[in-house]
Amino acid sequence: MAFTRITEQSSKYEHLEKMPVNELLANINNEDKTVPLAVEKALPQIEALVNKVVECLKKGGRLFYIGAGTSGRLGIVDASECPPTFGVPFDLVIGLIAGGDTAIRRAVEFAEDNREQAWKDLSECNINSNDVVVGIAASGTTPYVIGGLETCNANGIATGCITCNQGSPLAQTAQFPIEVVVGPEFVTGSSRMKAGTAQKLVLNMISTATMIQLGRVKGNKMVDMQLSNHKLVGRGVQMIIDELGIPEAEAAALLDEHKNVRKAIEAYANR
Repeated sequence: MAFTRITEQSSKYEHLEKMPVNELLANINNEDKTVPLAVEKALPQIEALVNKVVECLKKGGRLFYIGAGTSGRLGIVDASECPPTFGVPFDLVIGLIAGGDTAIRRAVEFAEDNREQAWKDLSECNINSNDVVVGIAASGTTPYVIGGLETCNANGIATGCITCNQGSPLAQTAQFPIEVVVGPEFVTGSSRMKAGTAQKLVLNMISTATMIQLGRVKGNKMVDMQLSNHKLVGRGVQMIIDELGIPEAEAAALLDEHKNVRKAIEAYANR
């Protein structure tokens, strides 16, 4: 299949600078509505990658995201939200971006063009064959990401990817490719828009489904969440009330003693 970089094709909208704000917003919204449908078409690919991620993590491995620009930042966001949401160690899901932490806030020129740097970044984390690495690149052509996955493949490390072009070099490199083809952007080439939204949706699926499979959710509740503010403490108390049917004061005392919703519920059940 010939590779066409759809993410770079011209927007179907012309003369954006002449549109009134209400028309701009309506057209952006209309484009955004197409994203979940594109993600739906990729569900079998997403399922295959999630199954591999769960397999690796159950063996003691870790999940790495590597990317550049918007894609790299989205991976870091998803990775950083796993510990507070699911109570997992901070080094279980790791996001790496071309250009290092500086690039989270400010673009680092030409960082994404270095094919060798991703493996150097992964090596600093002592990557091994139990781990899985997911490359994120809307275009599917980012050298930093492709080079990283190529070296992972050569070292027996499982690889996946999230891209928004079909048949891209990245998808051909990854063992478990995910291709969410959202079409041209509202602003030509601005892949932080629909492509970024698609990547965020897929990342939500990967991390959430994985954590559920690893037992980090009970019923539909985040029973292992970190109690890092008053809102979350209140949510934890309510979870205990709902699960055990006990008064609020008793639930609060249990949570204060055990510092964890799951442990509080288990301690009460084992009395």
